Amino acid sequence: MATAHIESKLEDIAPVVLMPGDPLRAKYIAENFLDNAKLINKVRNMFGYTGTYKGKKVTVFASGMGIPSIGIYSYELYNFYNVEKIIRIGTCGSFDKNIKLLDVILSTGAYCKSHFDELLDGVNVDFIQSSDSLNRAIINKAKINGVSLNVGKTITSDVFDLYCDNKQKFRDNFPDMKFLGVEMEAFGLFYIARKLNKEASCLMTVVDSLFDKRSLSSEEREKSLDDMITLALESII
Repeated sequence: MATAHIESKLEDIAPVVLMPGDPLRAKYIAENFLDNAKLINKVRNMFGYTGTYKGKKVTVFASGMGIPSIGIYSYELYNFYNVEKIIRIGTCGSFDKNIKLLDVILSTGAYCKSHFDELLDGVNVDFIQSSDSLNRAIINKAKINGVSLNVGKTITSDVFDLYCDNKQKFRDNFPDMKFLGVEMEAFGLFYIARKLNKEASCLMTVVDSLFDKRSLSSEEREKSLDDMITLALESII
């Protein structure tokens, strides 16, 4: 079995997928968290690996950046490879002054002004919820493991907000709802999951903020990302 973007065999991919944006982060997770990890996709260097975590078969598959890219990979994984659950694990910016650098956010749903939904299905949807059952599993595991988790709505944007000339104008684009963070993929994943009657969730580490101009060290980023990756893996076993 193969698609235009995935060369894997059907049996190569697990029913549960962790999906970082960066292909090299997928490689990092496979090498540092999974047992017997096998490279199962390298088309366009969008690396996918399958191995086991505490005996459970898990696939880690990169999505690339932005809604179009995650829309393609999540659709093909759900629709052609019988994947049932995808947890996006990535980074985001803070959209709330109370959300600090290195905090971990669980998105209960994503708001977006993209035309992705209109072009794909001729509908106009601004907000898509993530999977309640997946979110409950993540929240419960976070409590058991003593992981501090910020749970709430997030924004999916087509632009990197820090590059906007007028950052206040960027913020004014969004409704008067309490959003925790802003990133570039979750809406696309949640939309495809709903369209295909699958499950999706999104865990993110905060790595930039309009309210905090500090620069994080590579060690700080790695430690926080490792904690988030471990939480995602523990939530699916």
